[in-house]
Amino acid sequence: MNPCALLSLILTPFVLNATVKDTLPLTVHYYTETARPANGIKKTFPYDIDLQDTAGKVINSNLLFKNKKSKPTILLFWLTTCYPCRMELEAIQQAYPTWKKEVDFRMIAISTDFKDRFSQFTERVRQSNWSFEVYHDKNREFRYVMPGELNGLPQLFVLDAAGNITYHKRRYRPGDENELFEHLKKMN
Repeated sequence: MNPCALLSLILTPFVLNATVKDTLPLTVHYYTETARPANGIKKTFPYDIDLQDTAGKVINSNLLFKNKKSKPTILLFWLTTCYPCRMELEAIQQAYPTWKKEVDFRMIAISTDFKDRFSQFTERVRQSNWSFEVYHDKNREFRYVMPGELNGLPQLFVLDAAGNITYHKRRYRPGDENELFEHLKKMN
């Protein structure tokens, strides 16, 4: 049986019992790809990816990372709809002031949400009041330059002064932030 016929059989009892307003067409969201072709994106640090801050100002990663190569940089990729992402960001936020007293590093959280969730991104950043830099990967291009195409969030990368990945972690378990901090201490 083809998938459409199967879906029709599953939904028929619900449609028969539905009111007229319940049978109106479903709203379908289509996402338009705004990323450049993968072969058109610079895949080496500092990349060339447009990032957007909460005010809507766009800065290219090439400029953002320029002259910042003297210390380790944490890149944490997240989504507004991702609960483990929220947990990791909150855990790092709690530890961040203490970490900064002991280790010189840069922390940048980059949302990979679709463009239509920009308002949710800005609201999450406003509510969370994070102490570190936060940007939105407006065209979702970092997935073309990071190992594993950012499959499975949150994902965290630590880059050394030259932009080499020295640490990579996918997903979050409570306590992972302690392992991250130990790695940062070894880099200084």
